[in-house]
Amino acid sequence: MKRSVLTRYRTMAYVTAVMLLVLSTCMVFKYGFDTGEDVTLVVSQVHGLLYIVYLIFAFDLGQKARWPFGKLLWVLLSGTIPFAAFFVERRISAETERLLAAEDADQAEPVKA
Repeated sequence: MKRSVLTRYRTMAYVTAVMLLVLSTCMVFKYGFDTGEDVTLVVSQVHGLLYIVYLIFAFDLGQKARWPFGKLLWVLLSGTIPFAAFFVERRISAETERLLAAEDADQAEPVKA
């Protein structure tokens, strides 16, 4: 697995998490204070598009890291729970870094004849 797969996932995890927090704030203003309907509409559409990109990158990482279905589902859904994506991203990144380090170590071993 290439390190760029993890980098793409991490980038989209942060972007999606931040956009979800912005969307949550917009929803509070829209429904709590009756203001900002237009901003909420734009932010919700942008978050939706970015979440689709996040799903694609997270699924790609999950397939290449050979995650079980339950773990993949949790990672995919973490983009819908405020603050969850930050914690899940950190945990997944640490696990994937160890996997990448193990792959690098395997490739670095000299071939014995």
